[in-house]
Amino acid sequence: QEQFVESGGGLVQPGGSLNLSCVGSGFPFSDEIMVWHRQVPGKGREWVATLWPGGVLMYDDSVRGRFTGYRDNGKNTVYLQMNSLKTEGTGVYCCQKAGSKTWGRGNQVTVSS
Repeated sequence: QEQFVESGGGLVQPGGSLNLSCVGSGFPFSDEIMVWHRQVPGKGREWVATLWPGGVLMYDDSVRGRFTGYRDNGKNTVYLQMNSLKTEGTGVYCCQKAGSKTWGRGNQVTVSS
C-alpha cells in the first residue's frame, strides 16, 4: 500500500524559508516521478513541482527561482526547500507519486506577518 508522510511545515513570515520533506513507501521509490502540490483556500489544488528519478525538475512559474526540490532515494524522501516565501504560498503541501490515487495528509504552511 502506497503511503506518503509529509513534515516540516509551520508558520513563517513573508521572505522566510521552510524545508518540507515527504517519505514515500509501498512502491519502488527510486523509479518513480514524485510531485509536490499545495491545497490553497479558495483555489483548490495547485501543482508546485515535479521531480524525476534522474534528477530533472520542473516548477510552476509562481515558485521557480525560490523553491528547490530534491530527493534522497536512499531514504525514500523528497524535499522542497522554500525560500523567499510569499503570503500566497500559504496552503497545505502534499507529495504524491505521479499517477497515484493516494495522498498524504499534507503539511500546513502559513506565510503571514
